[in-house]
Amino acid sequence: MSPEYAAPMNTSPGAAPEPAIMLDCQGLTRIYSEGPQDLTVLDKLELSVRAGERVAIVGSSGSGKTTLLNLLGGLDRPSAGRVVIAGETLSTLNEAALGKFRNRYIGFVYQFHHLLAEFTAVENAALPLIIRGQSKKTAEKRAMQILERVGMKARADHKPGELSGGERQRVAIARALVTDPSLVLMDEPTGNLDQTTAATILALMDELAKESACAFVIVTHDVGLAAHQDRVLKLDAGKLIEQPRTP
Repeated sequence: MSPEYAAPMNTSPGAAPEPAIMLDCQGLTRIYSEGPQDLTVLDKLELSVRAGERVAIVGSSGSGKTTLLNLLGGLDRPSAGRVVIAGETLSTLNEAALGKFRNRYIGFVYQFHHLLAEFTAVENAALPLIIRGQSKKTAEKRAMQILERVGMKARADHKPGELSGGERQRVAIARALVTDPSLVLMDEPTGNLDQTTAATILALMDELAKESACAFVIVTHDVGLAAHQDRVLKLDAGKLIEQPRTP
């Protein structure tokens, strides 16, 4: 890991140090060549997110928001440019190393929960820790703590088929947070949640950003959710445009 990612950057004397850069994208490009002509979805995109910062990404349907999240999470490879997380350039990692890196540094909340149907809520939430090598008992103890924080402790022994859409989404959020990641990527995280539950999730995100310097990148159509974040960026014509803050 390079030093500028491992420690806060220097600032002027007497000023509080800036948090370290957790995510940095340079010249990020994704071109699809499956049709009669190439389709450029992301075009030399630039993005930098510091530890503890929460960034919302908005844009019209089909603008490439989910494509961007997949590149940031190492689920897809860019046509050009690079994604650097915690000082590690994802394109330099093979699939096995990338899987281990994701497990250590990245939490991912998909638009659709992707829970394993044969596992209970606590087993689904504990899975990243079990993959990491923790015992089932230790992993499930930690998973129960996170499930309680997202209001799912009482439903921990239920399988996804026995849960509502909102409950399944809360389990997916718990699964993303159970490893104490450095970066959490979220695709419409509150889309299936009622207002009270969404507020609980927002409070948890705020707490993690402040206490553990976890960075969040959130794709959303929810204006209220976007406005709650530190920055709002609009994805348009393959590039990110900073949006003005409303008073």
